[in-house]
Amino acid sequence: MEMGKNTDGRLVWNHSTHIRSLIPVLERLIREDGIQTVTPGEIGRVRGHCPILQLRVSVPILGGFKVIARQGKTVQEVFILTSLNRDQLEAAIKVAMKK
Repeated sequence: MEMGKNTDGRLVWNHSTHIRSLIPVLERLIREDGIQTVTPGEIGRVRGHCPILQLRVSVPILGGFKVIARQGKTVQEVFILTSLNRDQLEAAIKVAMKK
C-alpha cells in the first residue's frame, strides 16, 4: 500500500440493532487513513443517561482497540482494527463525529 493513499476500511454488519446515530459516524470513520475494520458489538443498557452520542476508546485488542459508544441509556461495544495508536484513533473519532 502506498504511503498516504486513502483506502476505505470495512464496516461489519453483524447485529440488527445499533445505537441511533452510531452508524453514520462509523461510516465516516472507516474513510479515515489507518482504519481497516469496524465491527459494532454487543448492545446493552446502563443506569446513567448520556444525552448525546459519545465514543470513548476503551482497551487495546489484538490489532486495534475496543471503543465504547453511549447514547441515552444504551451502550454498545465497537471493535476497531487499525494501525493507528490511541491518540491518533481518538483524533480520527473526533473528526468523524464532527462531520
